[in-house]
Amino acid sequence: MSAVELRGFGWRHAGRKAWAVRGVDLRVERGERVLLLGPSGAGKSTLLAALAGLLADDSGEREGTVEIDGLDTRKARERVGIVFQDPATQLVMSRVGDDVAFGLENRGVPRAELWPRVAGALDAVGLAHPLDRPTHALSGGEQQRLALAGVLALRPDLLLLDEPTANLDPAGAELVRSSLRAAVSRETTVIMVEHRLAEVVPFVDRVVVLAPGAGVVAEGPPERVFGAHGAALAADGIWVPGQPLPPPRRAVAAPGEVLVTADRVALAPRLAPTDLAVRAGEALAVLGPNGVGKSTLALMLGGLLKPAAGRVVASAVLAGGDAARPPHRWRAADLTARIGSVFQNPEHQFVASTVHAELAVGPRRLGRSLAVVDELLTRLHLDHLARANPYTLSGGEARRLSVATALASAPRLLVLDEPTFGQDRRTWVELVALLADLRDDGHGVLTVTHDPAFVEALADRRLELAP
Repeated sequence: MSAVELRGFGWRHAGRKAWAVRGVDLRVERGERVLLLGPSGAGKSTLLAALAGLLADDSGEREGTVEIDGLDTRKARERVGIVFQDPATQLVMSRVGDDVAFGLENRGVPRAELWPRVAGALDAVGLAHPLDRPTHALSGGEQQRLALAGVLALRPDLLLLDEPTANLDPAGAELVRSSLRAAVSRETTVIMVEHRLAEVVPFVDRVVVLAPGAGVVAEGPPERVFGAHGAALAADGIWVPGQPLPPPRRAVAAPGEVLVTADRVALAPRLAPTDLAVRAGEALAVLGPNGVGKSTLALMLGGLLKPAAGRVVASAVLAGGDAARPPHRWRAADLTARIGSVFQNPEHQFVASTVHAELAVGPRRLGRSLAVVDELLTRLHLDHLARANPYTLSGGEARRLSVATALASAPRLLVLDEPTFGQDRRTWVELVALLADLRDDGHGVLTVTHDPAFVEALADRRLELAP
């Protein structure tokens, strides 16, 4: 078991004026389970990286101390397991079984013990694929479960979880939570970041709230923290159980003409034959369990992936003179002007060296005013990061930037994959409002999501994909 202590801890990333986190004084006792909260940009992921010993001195400026059982965290790495916000960043092998076995092999675990531990960890997270299943063939949610299995197999003394259920369907998220309850003993110290609070509160002993630049601003048992500070925390952007959201944004008019149609599109084994149509002035939510092909369908509708079977047909109102050709055969400039795509992994679409420049790419290419750039920076709380490199943003900040880049071009059709991932309450509300405004201006919005609150707030129609 490991105890954690931070005294006056702060970290500023190289090239940044603002501190990612500062003034943190915190002690976590051995075997304690702590839920770490705070608005987007409060430094939660940075703090977890510090505890895992992953902040190199040449990548930023450090204040104070961070220790595990009196040791500098960089000397206690073997005691710690971490699941990152983006699971793809910690998958290192090409096959499922090998990826889980990788850490055990590096620890010198005997072969006779190694493979039973691999099988047990995969079973704990509900990943039933063969051990030789390629990791690149997994969906985002399945990759998240694989990353968790790799950490659970190591049986760490300190387990750090950065939104471990963020990209999972409800059943998969509950499976991960139940596996944590079953597989993580009370002897393991756990610090986790989550937004689905109602479901994880029974798992934790204490809630710790961070504020940007102010360190710990509230801590204690969940019922006491939420009871005493619930309304104020919600106003600051923290997801507090029981705090109501704004009423749903229903469409102001009936849907208009069809923009794009999918006719029996398929790509085995990821997507079974599927039909759908997206209309102007409509928000369509695509739902279904992990691995059913939702992201694959989004890529096809966005013109970024050719169907192996079936066809995607764009109407003349969307395609103009290209109506006779499917979107995946359009010129890149025409495609981006007509259909905006937000990928499941936001960093896959960044092309500029600063946040401001990234937002300006679309409007500049289309010859439009750049006034929208400053508006989006302000509304999505990215203005203080305008000069930052997009690849240095937190997961929630990167997600907002990826959505903002699509909104900046105002395409007639917008296809989004998990747009609310990593968002605090305040930025979640702003994203819903921006997408509702776009829809009400006559644009089509298709969203792949596991977020039931988002579906309730925005969707005019739902499509459920079945395994």
